[in-house]
Amino acid sequence: MDSTPSPTPSSSSPFDMVSSALGRYVPQAPAERAARPHPAQDLPESGRQDRILGVVNLDKDLRVIRRNLDAPVFAGLDAAPGSPFVGLLPPGDVPTVTRRLRQVLETGEAHVARIQRLRRDDGSELVVSLSILPAAAPQEGLTVSLIAMATRLHLYAAETAIGTSLDIGETAQSLAESLLAWGDVAAVDLDFTVWTGEGVTGQAQGRIRLRRAALVPDRVWPEGYVTPGDDLPSDASRLLAQAVRRDDTPQTIVMPDRKAVERVLGSPRVMRALVPGDRSAGVACIPLVLDGSPPVVLGVAEVWRRADSPFRDSELFDLQELVARTAHHVDLARQHQREHKQVLALQRRLLPRAGGDTIEIASVYQPATPDSAGVGGDWVNSFPLPDGRTALVVGDVVGHGLGAAATMGQLSMEARALLSAGLAPDEVLERLDETVTLLDDADSGLAAGYSALGSTCCIALYDPVSHSLALSSAGHLPPVLVSPDGRASTLAVRPHPGLGAEFALREPFAVHTFDVPPGSLLALYTDGLVEDPSVSIDEGIGMLADAVSAVHPWDGLQQAARHVVATLAPLRERDDVTLLLARMIGYRRGDTATWRLPARRDAPARARAHVRALLLRWGARDGTRDNAVLLTSELVTNAVRFATGPVTVRLIRSGHGLLVEVGDTGNGRPRLSRGGLFDDAGRGLHVVHKLTSRWGVRWTDAGKVVWAEVVR
Repeated sequence: MDSTPSPTPSSSSPFDMVSSALGRYVPQAPAERAARPHPAQDLPESGRQDRILGVVNLDKDLRVIRRNLDAPVFAGLDAAPGSPFVGLLPPGDVPTVTRRLRQVLETGEAHVARIQRLRRDDGSELVVSLSILPAAAPQEGLTVSLIAMATRLHLYAAETAIGTSLDIGETAQSLAESLLAWGDVAAVDLDFTVWTGEGVTGQAQGRIRLRRAALVPDRVWPEGYVTPGDDLPSDASRLLAQAVRRDDTPQTIVMPDRKAVERVLGSPRVMRALVPGDRSAGVACIPLVLDGSPPVVLGVAEVWRRADSPFRDSELFDLQELVARTAHHVDLARQHQREHKQVLALQRRLLPRAGGDTIEIASVYQPATPDSAGVGGDWVNSFPLPDGRTALVVGDVVGHGLGAAATMGQLSMEARALLSAGLAPDEVLERLDETVTLLDDADSGLAAGYSALGSTCCIALYDPVSHSLALSSAGHLPPVLVSPDGRASTLAVRPHPGLGAEFALREPFAVHTFDVPPGSLLALYTDGLVEDPSVSIDEGIGMLADAVSAVHPWDGLQQAARHVVATLAPLRERDDVTLLLARMIGYRRGDTATWRLPARRDAPARARAHVRALLLRWGARDGTRDNAVLLTSELVTNAVRFATGPVTVRLIRSGHGLLVEVGDTGNGRPRLSRGGLFDDAGRGLHVVHKLTSRWGVRWTDAGKVVWAEVVR
């Protein structure tokens, strides 16, 4: 018999083609059929007994429009046109499945191959693989495919579903949903150390603590019953652990009815915690065992069912096979959880702690979802430099995982050490560029999901006296600066390749200087905050500028940072999101003084006179004043003796002390040496060392600045 093939849908989505094919599987005008008897009493039609596919079309109100449930396996399912589809579901599953149906309607994204139970007219249940697809154009609504689950097919589908996530909670939930095919309630209880991602070895004594990781179906449970996230009572954990470890060998145990459950569990408190309801029930407890010598028990899976439907030996064999097949998925999720926690701890450790008297700091680090291989190489850092300035650093290592985080930590700590040693931002980036080139093994790094080559970094140094910002960038996105009047702009920096670029592409790193009056707001960020497939990167940066410019001067900065991230970051991040906001405060004009003196023999005396007069006006204590005057005299004397050109003296009054700075045009580095008692050279630095809480050197374009701090 000739037939004309139906045209292939023009949509590029494979799900549209599947939906269209399923639509042709459903009769256009199905005749109402009388309800069939239960399959056990039905004689299947010749040639149709192997059919396991059923299709139901739904409208936007989730009511049945058409269906093809002719296969004998679907007999007893009441899906008359006009009836609500959720009428086929057990009551406890209605909220979850309804949410999935509406999500597919709203987003157009298919929900594929989830294990689901359906209710027959006689009260029995059928386990199916349920997929929800948008209806093929021009139709509207949904196409729901039902594949009756033979035991082997169910085991394969369950194992496939369980292995799709590295989140330990989702893995346990998938296992529980798969186990529900054999009972009325399924739960997964994990050893607490497995839940937290810690290492598990052997059968350590004193480690019997179980936490409920998953429970299905989703319903209101009696008071006292253990639900996900709760720890089982200690005696219940001990009983379950002892039960599945009889004779030191993990074994499945079955309690066929309530009397047997009461005999094993004993206490009414434990019964309330573990038994789902008051009706008579039996349970099979299957240990999740990680093969080894000795084997390691990761937890216990429990399947509860009515006592009038005891477990058959074949069913117990299938349960054990499913749990055995999927235990390694639980252990993989545990390992991922452990790495995730380690990387996140490293990230949190590197986040800025707080600002100071001259700058206010707030930061947000929001890792990508666990299924994207965890957190990775984004970092922000801010720290006060010994000379009174503040360093602001942001960077991004390509990739995710522990290797990317380790590289990030190394670069961040090296940048901090070099900046604290007085190097300028461009010099620090030069050192980081060399470090990336030396450390990165591109093959092993990319195999592990990261590479230091191409990492980006931006360094900004804020001077609270001159109210200026010195900035260098290696391939990083430009910072956003909001002036005190609320105008936002991106800081123009010379484009530069990322760290570790090929030698032929390397150029000197540039230092850009910007005025940042008190009240200015600076935003440093990584690309995860502004990248969105629906807009260009420039539009994303513009949206960030608009969000930051809306921050009011009176707003709490940490709350404002969270609001900016919540406004811009996508709901499901493809990359880590990092933001640092810095509100410039600076020193008041009356808290600083600067003098420029010629490099003559009378320069120390003139400097002493200026400093003594200023400290008298500031009301400094006699001891502090004397120490500061002597300190200034020694530093100016060294500058005149060993350097050339004019000498600049700057005095800064901060909340905890006085900062004395003496700049000159020399490039020699003052060093504290172990000199003799009667040596003429080097005694000045020993005096400086004794009088100060700390001192050091920083380099400038004109020479150097020696700074020293005196506690007030």
